[in-house]
Amino acid sequence: MNPTQLNVSQSSDLYETDFYAWTVEQAKFLRDGAWHSLDIQNLAEEIESLGKQDRRELRNRLRVLIGHLLKWEYQPGKRSRSWSHTIYEQRYQIKELIKESLSLKSYLRDAVMETYSDALDLALRETSLDESCFPKDCCYSLEQILETVFFPG
Repeated sequence: MNPTQLNVSQSSDLYETDFYAWTVEQAKFLRDGAWHSLDIQNLAEEIESLGKQDRRELRNRLRVLIGHLLKWEYQPGKRSRSWSHTIYEQRYQIKELIKESLSLKSYLRDAVMETYSDALDLALRETSLDESCFPKDCCYSLEQILETVFFPG
């Protein structure tokens, strides 16, 4: 095994045993232009994972937001400052996420469709309402979901 293969092999081992140390090492190799020392396979997987993490965060925030919009509309007697704060906070965090990753904007409509059933589950768990009270499909437009002043009902 030549020294380059040994470096990459050691990096791969470090990836499995001490992830933080591996990230520090890989960042140093990148900054130093030590391309031959990079753990390319694991580095590529981690970069892909970062993009997936943003999509996951977007879906999670939409789930919480839509779930609270459903609770707000279909259980008006229990509306609270906590619910409105959650709605405002999720909208703010979604907008911030989009600012940092503009390409997520084109994924928003699909993300709403993908997360609606989870949002409905959240609303069902947190209310005493029957599933038949809620629409089967999302009843809010993307614009309404993200609009700061929109509170249904």
